[in-house]
Amino acid sequence: MTSSALDTCLDTAASALSPIGSSRPGAEWWRTAVIYQIYPRSFADASGDGVGDLAGITSRLGALSDLGVDAVWLSPFFRSPQKDAGYDVADYCDVDPLFGSLADFDAMLAEAHGRGIRVIVDLVPNHSSDKHAWFQQALAAAPGAPERARYIFRDGRGETGELAPNNWESVFGGPAWTRTTNADGTPGQWYLHLFDSTQPDFDWDNPEVGDEFERILRFWLDRGVDGFRVDVAHGLIKAAGLPDFVPNEDAGSMGGDSDDVPYWGQEGVHDVYRRWNRILAEYEGDRALCAEAWLPTVDETALWVRSDEMHQAFNFPYLQTEWDAAHLTEVISESLRAFPAVGAPATWVLSNHDVVRHASRLALTAENPQGHGLGPTSPGQPDSVVGLARARAATTLMLALPGSAYLYQGEELGLPEVVHLPDAARQDPTWFRTEGERYGRDGCRVPIPWESNAPAYGFSTTGASWLPQPEEWARLSRAAQIGDPSSTLTLYRELLAERRRRDLGAGSLTWVDLELGDDVVAFRNGDLLVVANTGAAAVRLPEGEILLASGPIDGRELPVDSAVWIATA
Repeated sequence: MTSSALDTCLDTAASALSPIGSSRPGAEWWRTAVIYQIYPRSFADASGDGVGDLAGITSRLGALSDLGVDAVWLSPFFRSPQKDAGYDVADYCDVDPLFGSLADFDAMLAEAHGRGIRVIVDLVPNHSSDKHAWFQQALAAAPGAPERARYIFRDGRGETGELAPNNWESVFGGPAWTRTTNADGTPGQWYLHLFDSTQPDFDWDNPEVGDEFERILRFWLDRGVDGFRVDVAHGLIKAAGLPDFVPNEDAGSMGGDSDDVPYWGQEGVHDVYRRWNRILAEYEGDRALCAEAWLPTVDETALWVRSDEMHQAFNFPYLQTEWDAAHLTEVISESLRAFPAVGAPATWVLSNHDVVRHASRLALTAENPQGHGLGPTSPGQPDSVVGLARARAATTLMLALPGSAYLYQGEELGLPEVVHLPDAARQDPTWFRTEGERYGRDGCRVPIPWESNAPAYGFSTTGASWLPQPEEWARLSRAAQIGDPSSTLTLYRELLAERRRRDLGAGSLTWVDLELGDDVVAFRNGDLLVVANTGAAAVRLPEGEILLASGPIDGRELPVDSAVWIATA
């Protein structure tokens, strides 16, 4: 296709289809930001104990500034027994000694802000640790006491209360209820824990819980944090009466494919976030809330980001979409319709600390299905070459979309899922509660490599590493990839620089039909044409300057599992 023919094609498409996903004007940084998730225990270890820490993060912020991200989101670093890697919080207003101190946090925050990087912290409001002072008080109190009203305690069913209050199952496997023992040694009431038995659920119908979390929010906002990622944001409120519920056999454990689950997505949860929105609005600097809300559709997810609630919600329907042109086109279109319709930006994400890394996941097939750390299957052994090619192409496509994008630490290095961890090394409670039936999430949490020849590949000066790192980490280290024009790190740096230069996050998308078949995704954002080939045969690219490509291109032929950015003006 000639340049003039391309222009005609694009102009025709633009007149036939109105742009979608345009951002609302304003200084709200979170509408277009690229946010990098740091899993603290696996990012960088300054103390040498084999577990990442806040000082380690501070020491490596220069690499993130060089990468070109706008903000970082830190998974929990609060005081915790670490039964679920910090998502079991014992004190929400202090740093666990494993990660350092409040002074270390303040130093990290100051260094990040000095580099123009905003900081989002992970808040866990659905449940606490069983070592939290409130829960210890509840266990010591009698049934019906105010201390127990902060959590969900119930009498059991059956003649002597020997049966759990209902049939709910834990996300991590097994029953969602654990029975207590009274001071005299007799069996007592049961308490609800949607996750591990060491993570009792708060009772958000109790106003005291909401008041406590306002205090927690203000503690961190007063220290200068730029926002909160809210864990299990759809799970705080439970249906009245706690009715029995049997999920579909193939339903996602976090609720992403089931409606009317009595412990997910209840209407009352929106009042919680309206209150939080008002609190954040009192502070200068456009503080932001992002919801982890696993819901069946994009439209339902968009309810969490109405103008007086959250500012962002993770786009899990997009994350779960396979490498297929039709499905990608559909979920992108739906996202750019639903989120802007309520005044919110679309968000895009491919990996995080709970799912199989997309450099492996995208190579899985119907015979070798997509594994989820909380789901019933192992990710198997995907083709690493295919997986990396698709991961690079998927990221090239994603970073051209209007809205905000999330990256997970190590994906800029092309890290695959670690699928052969020894059983003795595993840490995820999902693995233990299901006696190994569920794969767990350790494979995406292995500490990342910084240097090829250093102890623990530069993660820790002592060579200690809380999860074992595979030998292939050496060739994937950041140091090995710097300066290599073909490396995944170089691709990410160039994509992020061009995204910022062209302000793609604030742009709008127009679909383009290049008549290249059903396996091609093609759209324009401003004067940038994006083409991705998800099919089984190469396709001929239109004329125009190729700015960036996810992999090698022979002339004007776009290979399978590749994506490209083309300047059209």
